[in-house]
Amino acid sequence: MSIHWPIIRTLLRRPTRTLIVDDRRAWRGIELLVGALHLAAEIERRSESPHIGVLLPTSGAFPMAALGAWIAGRVVVPLNYLLARDELQYVIDDCGTDLILTAGPMLEHLGYQPRVRTMLPLEEVGFAGVPEVRWPALARADDLGVLLYTSGTSGKPKGVELTHGNIRANIDQCRRWSGFNDGDVVLGVLPQFHCFGLTVLTLLPLTVGARVVFTARFVPQKIVRLFQEHRPTVFVGIPSMFNALLSVKAAGPADFASLRFAVSGGEPLPDAVAGAFRERLGVTINEGYGLTETSPVTNWCMPRDHAAHSVGPPLPGVLERIVDPSTGAAMGVNEEGEVRIKGPNVMRGYYRLPDLTAQVFDDEGWFRTGDIGRLDERGRLSITGRLKEMIIVGGENVFPREIEEVLNAHPSVAASGVIGVRDEVRGELPWAWVELKEGASFDEASLRSWCRERLAGYKVPREIRVVAHLPRNPTGKIVRRALHALVNEDSP
Repeated sequence: MSIHWPIIRTLLRRPTRTLIVDDRRAWRGIELLVGALHLAAEIERRSESPHIGVLLPTSGAFPMAALGAWIAGRVVVPLNYLLARDELQYVIDDCGTDLILTAGPMLEHLGYQPRVRTMLPLEEVGFAGVPEVRWPALARADDLGVLLYTSGTSGKPKGVELTHGNIRANIDQCRRWSGFNDGDVVLGVLPQFHCFGLTVLTLLPLTVGARVVFTARFVPQKIVRLFQEHRPTVFVGIPSMFNALLSVKAAGPADFASLRFAVSGGEPLPDAVAGAFRERLGVTINEGYGLTETSPVTNWCMPRDHAAHSVGPPLPGVLERIVDPSTGAAMGVNEEGEVRIKGPNVMRGYYRLPDLTAQVFDDEGWFRTGDIGRLDERGRLSITGRLKEMIIVGGENVFPREIEEVLNAHPSVAASGVIGVRDEVRGELPWAWVELKEGASFDEASLRSWCRERLAGYKVPREIRVVAHLPRNPTGKIVRRALHALVNEDSP
C-alpha cells in the first residue's frame, strides 16, 4: 500500500513522456525518478529523522522531493511557506525534522533561515549520473506517509497523520469516481503543502500518468494563457480563483472548451460566481468537499450529477451520516446536522495529541467534521455551515454562509465574511465585512435593505463594514478569528 510504488511504476512505464510542466521547465518521467533517487541518497546521508520537511513552491520539484523521502522510507512533512515565522518554526520543531528540502528562491521569499540542522537547497544537489541508493522502501497501509499540518485558523497548527493507506485509498477513490486517466491534462495552481494540492493535483495525476501543468502563482491573465496553450481537461481551484478569472475581459468560452470538469473546493462557491462562469464562459463549476483529516476528498459533484449548492455524493468507500451534534441521533433526509465520516481515507489521528484525537471520533468511530450539512434523497451532500461558526440570535440558529450568499449577490460586493458578535440582549448578532467590486462604492443602507428583502429580520447584519481584502488562509477560507479582531476596531 505504499504511496510511491504506483508512481514509480508510472515513471518507469513512461520514461520519456513529459508528465509535468512548471514555471521553470518540463519534467519527463525518467528525470523525476532519477532526481528522486538522488534525493533519497542525500536524505539517507544527511538525516536521522523519520520526518523530512519539504519547503518548495508548486512545481515538479515538490513531488520529486516527496518521492525521494518515501523511497528513503521517511515521512513527508509539507511546509506552508505562507505561515508567519513563528508558526512555521513551530511546525518544524513539533515534527522534529532535522532536514528540509528547499530551493534558494524559497529562502529568499521567506526572508530568513528557519532553525533546523540542515536546510538543503536542491540547487546544491548533484543530480549527475546514477545515484547509489538502496531499493525503494516498502510501506504498510498503516505506516505514516504524510504529516500535514492544518493552517491553524484556531490555535496552533495540528499535525494530521495520513498513512500510506489513507492517501492511496483517496487517490483510488478519486480516480474511480472521476474517470481520471493518462489522457487528462491537469492545470494546477493550488499549493502542494495543502492536502488538496498534494493528493488531487500531484499524486493522483502521477499515479495514473496524466500530465500536469503547474504554476506557483495565481495570476488570472496567466491562467487564461495556460488554458490556451495547454488545453487542460481538468482544473481545480478555490472560489476566489474562479471569481478572479471573471475579471479577464478577453476570456471567452473557447478558452475553456477543453475542460472535462472544473472543480471548486476549500470553501463554498458563491452562487454569483457559479452563475457568471456558466453564463459568460460556458463552464459549469462542480463543487467538491473534504478535509485534511480525510486525505482530503470525500465528496465530488460531477457534471453527470450536478446540483446547485451540492458537493455531490460520497466517493466510493466513504460513509457519511448527518447527526444531531449534541445527541448523535441520526437526522432525516434534508435535515441539517453535523456531517460525520468513515472510510479508509480518514486520518490515523493528530500527531502527539491523543486527547484531541479521541475527541474528534465518536463512540462508533465516526470522524466528527464540525461541518453542518444535509443529505438529499439521492444521497448528495450540501454543506450549510460550520458548527463552531454558528451564530445564535435570540435562540435562533444562523449560519454565516446564508448571509454571505445574500451579500455576495449584491451588484457591488465581490466577497463577504460574517461572524457573530456578543450582544447583551440577544446573545449574539451577525456582523459583516465586505470586499467591493472594482469601481463600486460602499452604501451600508443599500446593503442592509438588500438583506432585509431576502433574509429573516434576525439574520440581517447589525453592522456592515467595508475592507480592502478579507483575511484568508492559503486555501482561500475566510479567517473568522481575524474578523473578530476587527470588531473593536470597527465599532461605531
